[in-house]
Amino acid sequence: MSTSQLAQERIAALQERVNQLKPRLDVIRTELDKVVVGQRYMIDRLLIGLLADGHLLLEGVPGLAKTTAVKTLAQALHTTFSRVQFTPDLLPADVIGTQIYDPRSGSFSTRRGPVFANLLLADEINRAPAKVQSALLEAMQERQVTIGEATYPLPRPFFVLATQNPIEQEGTYPLPEAQVDRFLMKLRVGYPSRDEEREILRRATQAEQVVEAVWSGQELLAAQQLTKELWMEDVVADYIVDLVMATRHPERLSPELARAIQFGASPRATLALSSCARAHALINGRAFVTPDNVKAIGPDVLRHRVLLTYEAEADDLDADRVIKQVFERVKTP
Repeated sequence: MSTSQLAQERIAALQERVNQLKPRLDVIRTELDKVVVGQRYMIDRLLIGLLADGHLLLEGVPGLAKTTAVKTLAQALHTTFSRVQFTPDLLPADVIGTQIYDPRSGSFSTRRGPVFANLLLADEINRAPAKVQSALLEAMQERQVTIGEATYPLPRPFFVLATQNPIEQEGTYPLPEAQVDRFLMKLRVGYPSRDEEREILRRATQAEQVVEAVWSGQELLAAQQLTKELWMEDVVADYIVDLVMATRHPERLSPELARAIQFGASPRATLALSSCARAHALINGRAFVTPDNVKAIGPDVLRHRVLLTYEAEADDLDADRVIKQVFERVKTP
């Protein structure tokens, strides 16, 4: 049997599993639609983050249902959920936990913090000081936390869904680049359309919808495993590598990009782009990845990993516009 025939048989077997999973994904969408009006982009990316087993950073002005969407997603899953409202006076112990001394026994006991949950909502994450960010960094990268001299594994699955306000700077701390890079995607949540705004107004006078838990943690882990197995041709993998390499060597594309990009994306971006492209294919009902999947998810994966020069900022360029130029100049297979 030829290699192409083997590939076709594997894709067919994967497609059958994808077809079985697709209605289950629609069930989660239905539950989210009970509460969140519109915001299809944000909901799709939340599902992609779950399937790709990565943390998400949601950026948008207040009132765009970022927190509501995350809380509704948590209600639709048979998993544990914690929310931490980040403030400037927050301490690492408020997130990961601490050791408590018992004077009667003369020993310490460990009280675990809210990070010990399957889904952690870090609300307004850029309001926390550096020590809290460092404590959260270990949890995000290593899926474990250190309290005192002991290390504790976090439950699986484990997601950090963080929100931040891009317009209010008072009382905020810029996220360290090392921590920003741990987010699988950075989403920019926009305003709803006029019709969606009208629907929000209509629902405000109705009784609150009850969201049912429709997915178990084991079902989610199985979906993540299927995501990893989706078929990706070598030409698509090469396309992903070419895109990331282009951000590191922009002078090969154009003088304008070389002037705009200071630092390109790391190998973590290559892995993230691959896993997110697979998840994007899955939520669209396909067992194989196409360049269109890479293009659709690329800006969300790269916008927080490409650092611009002062010249680019002076020219009022943002990461999205620069990344768009990279995609336009890198040849699509």
